[in-house]
Order: sequence, then structure tokens, then C-alpha cells
Amino acid sequence: MKTLFKTAVTKILTAEAKLLLKKAQPTIVAITGSVAKTSTKDAIYTVLRTKHHARKSIQSYNSELGVPLAVLGLESGWQNPFVWLKNCVEGLLTALSPKDYPKILVLEIGVDRPGDMERLTSWIHPDVVVLTHLPDVPSHIEFFDSDPEAITKEKMKLVHALKPEGTLVYNQDDARVEKSAEDTLQKSIAYSRYSPSAFQGKGEEVQYADGRPVGTSFTLLHADKEEEITIKDSLGVQHVYNCAAAVAVGSLFDIDTKTAAEALSSGCVPPPGRMRLIRGEKETMIIDDTINASPLSMQNALRTLKQVTGVKRRIAVLGDMLELGRESAGAHQAVGKAVVESADMLFTIGIRARGIAEGALANGMSPKNILQYETTERAGRELEEMLEAGDIILIKGSQKMRMERIVEEVMAEPQNARELLVRQNPEWKDV
Repeated sequence: MKTLFKTAVTKILTAEAKLLLKKAQPTIVAITGSVAKTSTKDAIYTVLRTKHHARKSIQSYNSELGVPLAVLGLESGWQNPFVWLKNCVEGLLTALSPKDYPKILVLEIGVDRPGDMERLTSWIHPDVVVLTHLPDVPSHIEFFDSDPEAITKEKMKLVHALKPEGTLVYNQDDARVEKSAEDTLQKSIAYSRYSPSAFQGKGEEVQYADGRPVGTSFTLLHADKEEEITIKDSLGVQHVYNCAAAVAVGSLFDIDTKTAAEALSSGCVPPPGRMRLIRGEKETMIIDDTINASPLSMQNALRTLKQVTGVKRRIAVLGDMLELGRESAGAHQAVGKAVVESADMLFTIGIRARGIAEGALANGMSPKNILQYETTERAGRELEEMLEAGDIILIKGSQKMRMERIVEEVMAEPQNARELLVRQNPEWKDV
């Protein structure tokens, strides 16, 4: 959209969303952090819908424009002005006469630039805030003068917007989050993986069937009770955090741990592009983590790749991590060091990802096992030629790198790409 038109539409939809919230008065659960917002939102919604009329943000609608769309229950009009005008009309009708509006609204709240959170919290006042991670080098840091503390302060504005009787649910394992949680005057509940907390997950393991990885299982501890949770078709420790947060939020709405755990095991399917397991060509497996990339999520994904057993080769296909500002070079090289400990082969895509190759080379990976590319198209073709039965391939990079194109090139059933991969609608395909 052109800038003036976008500004006008954003103001109209925001006014309509504000009016709708005033009329419907739903309980608002808002999630923020530098990683895992969407997956945590989906897990929370999975738990809440077992007993309540709830609704969640569509996809990753977490921006100044995306949040009003989520509140109004509308989808993006992309570059079509007529769809945006239609959205404005439908939004007004919904705001004036909210019929069967959900009792609980689960919203994802993100920031790209300074001032984003302040504009959103001028009209969003949550009953519950979930704070996921605030890593040392988050994405979008270049817009905050490469200062992680500036991003922390921006995201904490959502916590400060909590209603006086509200509750903060926070990740106790994250030092920045824990320190920030100490400053809130509202009630708080901690969740964790490694430190003892009210809702702690532990012992995550890769689940296998016929020798292939098929999911992740772990134990959730709360009030001297243990519940087993299994997440199908996806890997990674992030599921422990997402589910622990979801069970913690569920407890605020009178949903017991057993009910929450059963709901997560049976109905929580991570969105496309988030450590999803996909069958590849030539009897291989793909770990599709192409939604986006930050230094923390890269490190976690590589750690998960290392944990998978019974494979022939572990191949890391990694693209640029964008919007890291002056932290970019060091962050890419640190990922390269982690690759040496986790993978047998490395493919890099993009100029910045050359730093990953440099880090891997400096830490002992053989040059013959490092291949560097400028485009996803060539990387996908040559990866396909090199695959051997039993390989497992991690594919990950920032959104703009369009790493899902490599997944589509090497997946066993490309006809299912629209269902299994991220960014498959016509608007994204045209980008």
C-alpha cells in the first residue's frame, strides 16, 4: 500500500477496533517477546478453547496494522485498495454490532521500530501479558541503534499497560525477562525449562517411528503433578516453553493441568515454517524452520539438529539473519561455530551468511563441506543433487531470504507445499 493510504487505513481500523473492544469487553491475553510469539499464541489458544469462547490473531498479525485486523477478525488486503476499503466497511459494522464476539482474545504483539508498542498500548490494555524471550541480539535491533536494552524497554511497555488486576506470565529462564518481571506491580507467574518454577517443562526427547523423527515429547510439572505432552510433526525445546506458558495461562482461566496437557498433545500443531518435520526427496527428512531467523533461534535450531539420531548426515542450510545492525557480523560467525558442533555439511545463502561460513571454517569445518550461494534457487537445485538417503536437513533464514523455496525444491511432495510451507498465498508468491 502507498504510505498515505496505509496510514489512513491503519487509523480507521484502529478506531474501529478500539470501539469494538469498548463494546464487547473481551478478556485480552497479549503475547510479546523477541522469539516464539506466534507458537506461544497458538499453544495458549489451544488450551483456552477447551472451555472458553476464544479467538487468536491470524498468522503473525502483530503490527500496528495487524493487531486491529486481529481484533476485528479481518484478513490483510495486501496491495488491493478495494479489499482494504471493504475491510474498513466490515470493521465498522462489526464494531457497531459485535455479535457472538469471543470472551477471550489472544493477541500477538510485536515491534519493529521505536514507538510501535506505545501506539498499540494507547488502546490495548491486556488482562494477561505473556513475555517469552528477550535475547541479547534480537531481530529488528538495527532500528533501535543496535541496543538490546532499547528493544526490552519498548516491549516492556506492554507489561506496563497491564490492567491493575492483570497478570504477567513470564519465562523465568530468560535473565532479561526475569529482571523485567521484577519491576511489575501486578501478579506474576513464572514458567521455565531449566530453573524450578510454577510451570516447568523438562526431559524433552525426539520421538521416532520407523527410525524417523516424528515429534517431541516432554514432561510438564505443576503443583507436584506431572503430565506428559507430545507435539507431533515438529522438533525443538521451544515447544517446552510454548506449552508451559500455555498451561500457566490456562490456570488463570480455571483449566487444570491435565486438561491443558491433553489439549496440547491432541490439538497443538505448530504453524508452517516453525521446526516442522517434512519428508524430503530420496528418503530424507527436512526440519523446516523458514519462518524467520534470529541468533537465538538459529542456535536453538542447530542444537535440535544435533539431537536427532539415526541419520546419515546432518546438513544445515542457513540464510542471512537480517535487521541485526552492527551485531550482524559477530552473530553470524557465532552461528558458524555452532554449525561445527551440529552439522556435517553447511550451505549458506546470502552475503551476510558468508559470516556463518567463516565461523564454521575458523572452528574446524572442512572447506569441502561448506558451500556458499547468493540465491535460494541455485542452492535448492544443488542441494537436491547432493542429497542421500538418511540425510536430515535443517533449513532456516530470515523471512526476506525466502528459504521456503529451498524446502519446496527438496520436499518429497511439493504438491502439498501450499498446506505445509509458509508464505504460500498468491501475494507472497509474487514477491
